[in-house]
Amino acid sequence: MAKALIVVTSHAALGNTGTTTGFWLSELTHPYFALVDKGIEVDIVSIAGGETPIDPKSWDEEDESNARFLANPDLVEQLKNSHSLNNIMPSDYQAIIFAGGHGTMWDFPDDEHVKRVAIAIYQQNGILAAICHGPAALVNMTYGNGDHLIANMKVTGFTNEEEEAVGLTGVVPFSLEDKLKQANATFIGADAWANNVVIDGHLITGQNPQSANGVGEAVAELLLE
Repeated sequence: MAKALIVVTSHAALGNTGTTTGFWLSELTHPYFALVDKGIEVDIVSIAGGETPIDPKSWDEEDESNARFLANPDLVEQLKNSHSLNNIMPSDYQAIIFAGGHGTMWDFPDDEHVKRVAIAIYQQNGILAAICHGPAALVNMTYGNGDHLIANMKVTGFTNEEEEAVGLTGVVPFSLEDKLKQANATFIGADAWANNVVIDGHLITGQNPQSANGVGEAVAELLLE
């Protein structure tokens, strides 16, 4: 049976604002259940290991997937004592999903294990997926010859319009939309907060939290082909 890996950020500081951030809870729980409910095994890891930071603004207990996840002590324990991505063997997985949240903008782009694990899974005909700010993992993802993995591929992610709407354009270290375009990807944005999932072969990206379930379903569909 297929096995997938979901990666969350370990970064909890929202720039110099004094506000905490982290990963967006539904961008973990929605793809998680989209996969496990179809019989696909899912492991959750973070960049640094240990306790994972959940963005407090994403703590929506009326979200059915969030409530279901938080009601499971074993899953909650995985977030409190997460394994680190640096211990992962890519050959164990057929898909990797980078969950979003503003914290990813600081620790996803330059982490060597993000690049190592994702490229290895992708090159063994696996699926590479990212949600909202999760595509921050893709902006510096280059092969040994320096070519960007996403060059000439269709992608999406949290748009400049959405970043402006949440008032964090001047806080994040870079514009995600601009960086993806600078990697020579074809950026396909939809209206702010619209469900937008872009599929290009085995690369799947979602624009925002509203796209998280759709990304999970698209990954599951490819894995079960």
